[in-house]
Amino acid sequence: MSTLSIDKLSSTTLADAWTGLQQAKPGIRIREAAKELDASEAQLLATKIGKDVIRLSGPWPEMLKRFSNLGYVMSLTRNDACILEHKGVFEEVHVIEGHRPMATVIGPVETRVFFSAWHVAFAVTEEKPDRILKSIQVFDRAGEAITKIYLQDNARGDKSDEAAYYQLIEDFKSDDQHPEQAVTAYTPEKFSNQVDAAALLADWTVLKDTHDFFGMLRKHKVDRYDALALASGKFTHQVNAKTAPLQILEEAAKQKMEIMIFAGNRGNIQIHQGKVKTIRVLERGHTGPESWLNVLDPTFNMHLKQNDVHTAWVVKKPTTDGVVTSVEIFDQKKTLIAQFFGLRKPGIPENETWAKLVAELPVL
Repeated sequence: MSTLSIDKLSSTTLADAWTGLQQAKPGIRIREAAKELDASEAQLLATKIGKDVIRLSGPWPEMLKRFSNLGYVMSLTRNDACILEHKGVFEEVHVIEGHRPMATVIGPVETRVFFSAWHVAFAVTEEKPDRILKSIQVFDRAGEAITKIYLQDNARGDKSDEAAYYQLIEDFKSDDQHPEQAVTAYTPEKFSNQVDAAALLADWTVLKDTHDFFGMLRKHKVDRYDALALASGKFTHQVNAKTAPLQILEEAAKQKMEIMIFAGNRGNIQIHQGKVKTIRVLERGHTGPESWLNVLDPTFNMHLKQNDVHTAWVVKKPTTDGVVTSVEIFDQKKTLIAQFFGLRKPGIPENETWAKLVAELPVL
């Protein structure tokens, strides 16, 4: 990994630049501010250490387990184009040790956690006009957000355990409370430029479980997008990327169909399982016009930046329970944004209503 050029700004200079940007563009979000300042979110937050921010350190599996003690929270996971937010508890946390330690969180908040990307965390207090937000925010080595856990206190009586929050901070507080955060860029993963398409498709044909798909990609050293392109006409085909996500969500809401939505980043994949109800397309943006497709339900929100959706693929994977169908959307750089599935459990065939919905998506 190589050091990013954004180390050139001192914490004081960066803090002043951030303040100036917020004054020039009231309401600008920290991720957008970081991009405009050629910095990272983690670096911006570090400038507030000693005021509203406390740096935290691992062990990360133990910290994740302690999220269960926080009670009712909002878990946010995102990439550049898609944000998933779930309100609920970290009901079941299962840590899997090994060469690549990971964890599964099952329940109202459902995630797949990859600890190799967890690098630094912060406890953050933010003053808003109508409330004070308290959160635990985790970042990777490049200073990109992995996940953010916000305390909740609403009129229905759903409330986080603040005592557990402060105890977590006390137990995981880092010795380093310097207001600067070093960051390093990730080297893009290298894939083969001479993939044996016949061998890839042969392995695809004999898949037994959807979870085997990633292992198949690694075996053939092929990028996910390139694999879908190689399988076009056999296991995959493209659909209209500009209309497919909205059509999926509106039809699922109309038919009260349970679906699954996966979105995340290198350190965390968050998963929605269930129905969606309130679908809205809204325009916003501090750096230019942006169209966002939203799910705005009481305990689940999704925000998808439609401008960034460049391609959409229908993907079919053989399993012992029959074919499982997904719709996968990518940005212009061929980076996966999100995946949509019909809700299903192991041992149960795919929902025919979901398969019919996908079959009706306009094919390119």
